[in-house]
Amino acid sequence: MSLVQLTSVDAVRVVTIDDPERRNALSWPLLDAFSAAIAEVAADPDARALVVRGNGTAFCAGADLNDLFGDLDRPVEVLRDHLLKVYGSFLPIRDLAIPTVAAVHGAAVGAGLNIALACDVIVAGPLAGFGATFSQIGLHPGGGCTWMLTQRIGSANTAAALYKGEIIGAEEGTALGIAQELVEHPKDRALELATQWAQRDPALMADIKRSVAVAATSTLEESVAVEALAQARSLKSEQFQAFAARFTS
Repeated sequence: MSLVQLTSVDAVRVVTIDDPERRNALSWPLLDAFSAAIAEVAADPDARALVVRGNGTAFCAGADLNDLFGDLDRPVEVLRDHLLKVYGSFLPIRDLAIPTVAAVHGAAVGAGLNIALACDVIVAGPLAGFGATFSQIGLHPGGGCTWMLTQRIGSANTAAALYKGEIIGAEEGTALGIAQELVEHPKDRALELATQWAQRDPALMADIKRSVAVAATSTLEESVAVEALAQARSLKSEQFQAFAARFTS
């Protein structure tokens, strides 16, 4: 049985981390299956949105340390290259042109938190927990955690969270901006959002996603230039021209 399930609901693709007995802890077999699922979504011309979720009580309890990190006596440079390979198994979520949403119903810890952060939007449930707990175990954050958290909640909040190394609960995580919604049934809500997004023009949604990414790291002038080209393209769309026609005599 696969540790990761890839299913479809119309144009929405759903990736489910499925090792509930181990609280979806990340082993190499699981990460290989996860990476393959994301690659399959990326190559799917009919995919319009993606939901990432976990089976069982946890979204993802983080890395299986023994399996994932291997021999800790290797030189630092070798360990660095090994870790970059680990990161490369889930960070391609960020490269998808389609909108992505993580449904976090339980614990998302360490690398599991990174998987959620790699999605565009996070929907949390009442029992969600966001665990940037690296410092508690003497480990520096990895997998893009510092960058992705800073993008969501700012540098001061990120520093505070990483220094403490504590689990952030659902309400606090939503108030900070880690999650964008807090609902009773996050898996249902995530699918609802993804279904809504999937009904929109895929070229428009891809351009919006790219514009947001540019805006996060660019000047106003650079962002406006990207917006202007994308908005000019959207003026040609059938949907917008039909809308505009309602205002012409």
